[in-house]
Amino acid sequence: MSRKLIKLQYNSPVVLTFALLSLAVLWLDGLTGGKSTHALFSVYRSSFADLGTYPRFILHVLGHGSYSHYIGNMMMILVVGPPLEEKYGSRPLFWAIFLTAFVSGMVHWLFFPGTALLGASGIVFMMIVMSSLAGMKNGCIPITLILVLVLYIGGEIVDGVMLKDNISQLSHIVGGICGAFLGMSLWKTCLSAPVCWASNANTPAAATPCLRRR
Repeated sequence: MSRKLIKLQYNSPVVLTFALLSLAVLWLDGLTGGKSTHALFSVYRSSFADLGTYPRFILHVLGHGSYSHYIGNMMMILVVGPPLEEKYGSRPLFWAIFLTAFVSGMVHWLFFPGTALLGASGIVFMMIVMSSLAGMKNGCIPITLILVLVLYIGGEIVDGVMLKDNISQLSHIVGGICGAFLGMSLWKTCLSAPVCWASNANTPAAATPCLRRR
């Protein structure tokens, strides 16, 4: 009697690659004593003459301060991300991550010159809000979206006012806003083109500023 081989499927290329790259960055951080994260994988106020400033606007979402920080973000991304990638396709989700990273990086660079930001929580919030919009029909605003905005975004606003910690609530809010904007844009695109991207779903400040996790 022949045994059936267990086959593994790289079912969500963008989400899985993001998770693996983030893990590799965390390993590299340990090997370099944090130098690699400071150089490329956290965003902070630096001169535009510094060539590292530009990639940091995007790559900061791959950096994490610890394994618990990494696991907390990846658990949410690995749960919420694959259904989004299946619905909208790999390319749109990649650009959603890219744009959210850039916007949150720029906002932090502009308004928080004395701290450094790293982590994928902004991406998590973007995906959560996009997921709440995924089932929108006939242009009606889903009640799930309203609840998400009240519970998550409202909670972050309260925490930002009441708590003094090293977590960047603003990046969470920016991620949620990006998720709402991108979710609406993708929904409208799907509405005008019913096939949407479903066919592509399986296509493959100081020298050491204070770090703010997210």
